[in-house]
Parts: sequence; C-alpha cells; structure tokens
Amino acid sequence: METEGQFSPSTVEAARERYDAVGPTAQVVVKEVAKAMGLDPEEYERRVTSEVVETARDVIFAESLAVTVGSRTEFEEWRAGTDHEVTVVGSEHVDNVVWHAPAFAEEGVAATFQDEQDAAVGTLRRQAFGRLYREVV
Repeated sequence: METEGQFSPSTVEAARERYDAVGPTAQVVVKEVAKAMGLDPEEYERRVTSEVVETARDVIFAESLAVTVGSRTEFEEWRAGTDHEVTVVGSEHVDNVVWHAPAFAEEGVAATFQDEQDAAVGTLRRQAFGRLYREVV
C-alpha cells in the first residue's frame, strides 16, 4: 500500500483554506498558458473567464489530494475498519484500488484498476473533488 499526493484535510475549514490558497496559482497558470498560446490582450479578456480560472483551481486542488493505492484485499480491510460510506467506480474484477476518504466526511470514493495506476489516481481525484469537496469549498 502507498500514498500519492500530500493533502488530506481533516476539516472542512482546512479544505477551504487549501482551496483559497491555490487560487493565485490557478490565475498564474492560466495567464502563462494563455501567453504560451499567443493570446493577445483582447482575446485573453474574451476567452479567459472566471470559469476558466476556477476550473484550473479545481484541478490544482484535486491533484494535490493524498490518495491511497493498494490491492483489493488492502482496500477491503481498510473499508471494513471505516465508518465512511464508500462509492466505488470501476470493475469489481480487477486487482487494485485507489481511494480517498477525508476525516471530516462521512463518505469516501474509490476507483478500481488493473494496470493503469496513474489513470485511476486521476479519475479518483476528479471523483473526490466532485463528490466530496465541490460543495464545501
């Protein structure tokens, strides 16, 4: 079993603080990407909306989430010892699982995978943001 990522908030307030903290980074990333794309100032103003920056912020936040990667057996052992209600996406006929369940929530999310760990981690982080964080940040 291993952990990928560094952020696992224990409270809603900690999640909100982290989300707020990545806002300026999201703005800089969007600005630099727009510059690399050669957008002139007028096109930048027209195309780079607050929704674009918010999407970048969501992704930066989600990509920092700590997730646990393990075998199906390790996941089931963890699941048996938690009070979190866990939504699992993917096939039940594969050997590996990645999961995230913040201490402040009553639920968690998991994604199964056979060989593509990076894809499963990315999928899980998007699921975690959408299901567990979007409404609290």
